[in-house]
Amino acid sequence: MRNQRYAAIDQGTTSTKAIVFGESGEYQSCHSIMNLTHKQITPKSGWVEHDPEEILANIRKCLSSCGPVDAIGICHQGESIIAWNAETGQPIYNAIVWQDMRTENELQGMRQDKLESIVKQKTGLPLDPYFSASKMGWILKHVKGAKELANKGRLRIGTMDSFFLDRLCGNFCTDFNSASRTSLFNIHTLEWDAELCEMFGVPIHCLPEIRDSIGVFGTLVQDGRNTPITASLVDQFAGIYGHGCTNKGDAKVTLGTGAFIQSLTGNEIRDVGNTGLLPTLCWKFPGEEPVFGLDGGVYNAASAVNWARSIGLFCDYDELKNFSPHSAVSRGLAFVPALSGLGCPYWDRSAAGLWAGLSLEINRKDMLQSLLEGIALRTAEVIEAMDSISALGDKVYVDGGLSANSYFKQFLADILGKTIVSPLNEEITALGTAMLARKGLGVKEKINLKQEVDLITPRKTDRKKILDKYKDIISRSRGLRE
Repeated sequence: MRNQRYAAIDQGTTSTKAIVFGESGEYQSCHSIMNLTHKQITPKSGWVEHDPEEILANIRKCLSSCGPVDAIGICHQGESIIAWNAETGQPIYNAIVWQDMRTENELQGMRQDKLESIVKQKTGLPLDPYFSASKMGWILKHVKGAKELANKGRLRIGTMDSFFLDRLCGNFCTDFNSASRTSLFNIHTLEWDAELCEMFGVPIHCLPEIRDSIGVFGTLVQDGRNTPITASLVDQFAGIYGHGCTNKGDAKVTLGTGAFIQSLTGNEIRDVGNTGLLPTLCWKFPGEEPVFGLDGGVYNAASAVNWARSIGLFCDYDELKNFSPHSAVSRGLAFVPALSGLGCPYWDRSAAGLWAGLSLEINRKDMLQSLLEGIALRTAEVIEAMDSISALGDKVYVDGGLSANSYFKQFLADILGKTIVSPLNEEITALGTAMLARKGLGVKEKINLKQEVDLITPRKTDRKKILDKYKDIISRSRGLRE
C-alpha cells in the first residue's frame, strides 16, 4: 500500500509527544523517553498558563523525529486558548490553560444575571472557567492591545489547535469538536453563535473557520518535506476513537491530570436534564452527520496522586498497591478529590478536597487506598449518570497513568458492575489521532490493530450503599472554598 506511515502529535497539559503508526498495525513512540515537557506557569493562585512558542517548538521537534510520513494528525488540550497577532503570528499573551480559574467571579456574575440557561441550551455546557469562552473574554478585557488588534481585524483567538494550524501550515481553522468546547459554538446550528460571542465579549470575526475533524487542514513544510495535516481534534475524543469506540453506548475514561469520561450517543443530542452531564459533539467526518456523546470531567485524578506525593504521603509509586482486601470506604474512610473543586455533575468550584472518617487507627496506607478509591468513586458517579441517560455497554475502556494500577481498576470495576478494559499500549490517544489522520487521508481499507488489553471483571459488592454514602460525604466538601 502506498500510504504506509502516519504521525500523531499528542499535545497535552504537561508534555508533547509523537507516535508513528504503520499499516502493519505496529507503531513506535518517537518521544516517549524524551517526553518533551513544557513549563507550567502560575503567576497567581488559581492561574495556569503555558508558553505557546515553547509548545510549538516542541511540536516541531517531535515532527522532525518522525521521519517521512504520509499524513499528520494533531490532538490538543481542548479548552485551553491562545490569542495572537494575525500579521506577525506572535502570541499577545501566554496560553490560558483549561485548569485556570481566574474567570470564576465574572462567571458568577453571569449566573446571577440568569445567563447560564441560555449558554446550556445552545452549547450543552455550564458556566465554568474550564471552558474557553470566559478565558477568551478575559484576554479582550485585560491584555493590553487586544481590543485594538480586534478592532483592526488583526486579532486571532481560539483553542490551541487553531494556533498550531495557523503557524504550521498557514490556515486559521479549527474542527467541530474543538469548537464545541468553547461555549461559543451552537451545537444545534453547528456554527459560532453571535449572541454567545457578545455575551462573553469575544468578537466573532476573531474566531477560526470551523472544519470537519478529518480532511486536509493544510500542508506542513519541514525538513524539505511537504506533509498534509489530515486530522485535528481534542485529545479526549481522539482517545475514545483510539479505543475503537465508535458505536452508541461505548464509553471510555482517560486518567490523566483529571479523569475525563466520554460516551457515544450516536447522531442525536440527548436531553441530560439535571444530571450535570454535558451533551457534546465528538467528531464530524466529511459528508456525514456529527457524532454526539456525553461528557463529564473529574478535575483531579493524577493531580491528586501527585499532590499526595508532594506532601510526603508516599515516595514511590510502588506504594500504591498491596492494600487491604477490604476497601477503605467500606471501613468508613473516604477521600473526595476536589482539590480544584468538583467537576461533573456538580460544577462547583467552592468544593475542596476532603478526608472523612479519620481516626487514630487510620494509617498512611489506608489514606492512600482511600485516595485511589475517591478518584474511582468520582469517576463512577459520572459513568452512572451517563448510563441513566443513554444505556452503556457492559465494558468501560480506560487509559492514562492510573489505568496501570490494578487496585484502582478492580475497585472501579466493582463499583460500576462493568468490565474494565485497558490497553497495554500507553499511547492510546496518539494512536487514535494517527488512525484519524489515516482516515483523513482517504485510506478506506480496514486495519488489523495489534492491540493487547487487560480485562478486569467486577466482583459482587453493595454498589448502591457505597455510592449513596459517598455522595453524602461529597456534599460535606461543598462550600468549603471561598
